[in-house]
Amino acid sequence: MNQPLQPRPPLPPFTHETAIQNIRMAEDAWNSHDPERVSLAYTPDSQ
Repeated sequence: MNQPLQPRPPLPPFTHETAIQNIRMAEDAWNSHDPERVSLAYTPDSQ
């Protein structure tokens, strides 16, 4: 779980298409019900 944080595409600045892609990737991770995968969407300082 202590993996180095590396940027994952799509990266800002977002276009309409990459914003939709980013949202779908987050939804897919959340819907997987896999805590390890969901945790990758957050940074250590997320609140």
